[in-house]
Amino acid sequence: MEINAKYTSLVAVGDSFTEGMSDLLPDGSYRGWADILAERLAARTPGFRYANLAVRGKLIGQIVEEQVGVAAALGADVITLVGGLNDTLRPKCDMGRVRALLEQAVETLAPSCKQLVLMRSPGRQGPVLERFRPRMEQLFSYVDDLADRHGAVVVDLYGAASLGDQRLWDVDRLHLTAEGHRRVAEAVWQTLGHAAEEDWRTPLPPGARPAWASRRVADVRFARQHLGPWIGRRLTGRSSGDGRTGAHVDPATGRAFWVTPTDPTKPGPVQDWQRVEPDPA
Repeated sequence: MEINAKYTSLVAVGDSFTEGMSDLLPDGSYRGWADILAERLAARTPGFRYANLAVRGKLIGQIVEEQVGVAAALGADVITLVGGLNDTLRPKCDMGRVRALLEQAVETLAPSCKQLVLMRSPGRQGPVLERFRPRMEQLFSYVDDLADRHGAVVVDLYGAASLGDQRLWDVDRLHLTAEGHRRVAEAVWQTLGHAAEEDWRTPLPPGARPAWASRRVADVRFARQHLGPWIGRRLTGRSSGDGRTGAHVDPATGRAFWVTPTDPTKPGPVQDWQRVEPDPA
């Protein structure tokens, strides 16, 4: 990995983790680690371009079908691919098929960019993780193998105990908070060869454990507002991403587009960047 390399473009591919849930902005949109990373990279490189294609709820087959070819065609310097975890959380999951689809994605994306970034996703502590841990670790073994064979780098978030702290997870217990996303952005930043700006693995300061009654109230609220609807979608074959497109995909045409800072000297938030159409094929 080239130290302090300058990358001129970034494409993010994946599901809700890369879309940015639950790093919520006042206007109801999400920021997330990929946006944060893009803003930091843009501060180093005038003319930087970015496209986030990720959509919540997507399985690895949907990511391959809907996002991978689009991402490859954009010809970015860096592509991030995080997918497959939603598959492992399904009651029935063919891990052989997940591996084959991941391999298809990597074989398509790796030659189309200067650096492909894969991840071992973070895992929240708790009984749900314990139930699915064997599948998750099998998935991450696939990721490591594919990275070795195709020259990708792997950001090991799963191995960071600090990201398992429940305080870095939203009330839905599936998505990171703003602080969690900020730490992931720093982890990717360092993996791309940039000097550390902080230690993203540093544990949060010790905090008082909530009272038993408060924990039970939170459990009931979680079950009613998040777990129940999630199970309902699984049973009916629906997804939270149905009918949605990535942040930088035109819903009318299905075509991806770049965004770039309006003022290259002050990149600011991605949400304020201007749209730029990709070069014709």
